[in-house]
Amino acid sequence: MSNAVIGMIAGMALAFAGYFGGFGAFLLVAALGAIGFVAGKYLDGDVEPGAFFRNRGDRRR
Repeated sequence: MSNAVIGMIAGMALAFAGYFGGFGAFLLVAALGAIGFVAGKYLDGDVEPGAFFRNRGDRRR
């Protein structure tokens, strides 16, 4: 499945949540989607656990 199709499905899910559940449901679906995205990237090996907690000046790789 291409990234465009996955993005379209995610957008449709957010639209349904916003329409039927209101703004709070929209935010909840968006937050859980972001957490799922980061978890998936971590499981694929694309993201290191400490990558989100380093300072900008720290250039360790």
